[in-house]
Amino acid sequence: MNDSRQELWDRRMDLPLGTASAVYLAAYAVHVLAPGLPHAWHTVLLAAMAAAWAVFLVDYTVRYRLSGLGPWRFLRTHWLDTVVLVLPLLRPLRIFSVYDRIQRRRGRPRLSLHARVMAYAGLTVTLLGFAGSLTVYHHEHTAPGASILTFGDAVWWACATLATVGYGDVSPITPIGRLTAVGLMACGLALLGAVTGSFSSWLIQLFTRDEDKRPPGDSPGAS
Repeated sequence: MNDSRQELWDRRMDLPLGTASAVYLAAYAVHVLAPGLPHAWHTVLLAAMAAAWAVFLVDYTVRYRLSGLGPWRFLRTHWLDTVVLVLPLLRPLRIFSVYDRIQRRRGRPRLSLHARVMAYAGLTVTLLGFAGSLTVYHHEHTAPGASILTFGDAVWWACATLATVGYGDVSPITPIGRLTAVGLMACGLALLGAVTGSFSSWLIQLFTRDEDKRPPGDSPGAS
C-alpha cells in the first residue's frame, strides 16, 4: 500500500519539485549577481529561496513517512535526497530526479541508455557548474586576497574544476569556497567516468553490431 501511495506522491510532486528547484536557483542567482537591487527585492528573493527549501523539506518528510523505514535506513537508501536537502549547492539537482521520472513514464525510458547518460551528464554539469560558480563567487569576491573577483572568474574556475584540469590561475581561499571545490572535483571525476564508460560501451556495441552483419568469411584476415 505504501508503494502505491509513494508512487502517487512522486507523480504529484514532479511539477512542484521542478518548479521549486528552478525558483531556488533563479532567486539565488539574482541575489548574488545583482547586489545593487533594493533591500526589499533581496528580501523577496530570500523568501523565495526559503519557500523552495520548504517544498524540499515537506517532500522529504512525506517520503520518510510513506517509506515505513527507520531513520538510519531511510538515510542510507535516500542519501541523495538528504544531501540535496542539506546542501544549497545541490538543490538544483532536484531537476535531475524530476527529469528521470518523466523519462520513465509509461513503464520505460524514452531515451536509450547511452543517450540518457549523455543527457543526464550534460544537465548535471550545467547545473553544478552554474550553482558552483554562484556559490564560490558569492563567498570569494569580497574576501581579502581572493583571486576570484568576478563571476566570469568563478565560471572559468568551475569549468576547469569539473573538467579535472585545475589550471591554478584562480582558486578559492574561503572555507565555503574550498568545500565547494571538493564537491565539484568529486562530481567532475564521477561524471567523467560515467560519460567515458558510456561512450566506450556505445562504440563496442556499434562495432559488434557491424561484425554481426558482416557475411561469413568476409571478416578481416579471412582467407
